Amino acid sequence: RNTQNRVVSFLTNELGYEYFGNWEDDAPHQNVEKGRLRDWLSGRGVSKPLINRALHKLDEARRVGGSRTLYKANKEVYELLRYGVKVKESPGAKTETVKLIDWENWRANDFGVAEEVPVSGTNDKRPDVVLYVNGIAVGVLELKRSKVAVSEGIRQNLDNQKSEFIPEFFSTMQLVMAGNDTQ
Repeated sequence: RNTQNRVVSFLTNELGYEYFGNWEDDAPHQNVEKGRLRDWLSGRGVSKPLINRALHKLDEARRVGGSRTLYKANKEVYELLRYGVKVKESPGAKTETVKLIDWENWRANDFGVAEEVPVSGTNDKRPDVVLYVNGIAVGVLELKRSKVAVSEGIRQNLDNQKSEFIPEFFSTMQLVMAGNDTQ
């Protein structure tokens, strides 16, 4: 817990992340906090129809299951995060690109961190620390006591990606990290 407190303090106090809170007692969350993403896009002047269509495409891209692998979903989500979502406001309208992350002006993005994020899956899990950009979970950090090797945190992150746990949550992840006080 001490390590987690230091990491969260560093992210909020030194890097300026917004603290979303300890969600341990919340209902399960997904890897896209749609209200936050809608607010950010709306604040950038993106119309409601474009936001809805972009969120729909993001939802489709992040789905995992059946023959759709986590690798394929993560690759598609990466493309949308990096290059934007190409959508039309209405049939026959010109295609527009809705940027989910502002790569040219990083300060224009909303950075956030949440602790103990409950996630539903075949077997529910609760990642220790989740990093968000504009409401999209892009990083997960599993922390262990100093007497537990960092390899256990790595193993836990790998296990969480398996079909029997929460693979869909990892479809938006760009950083998967583990640590403890000594490693």
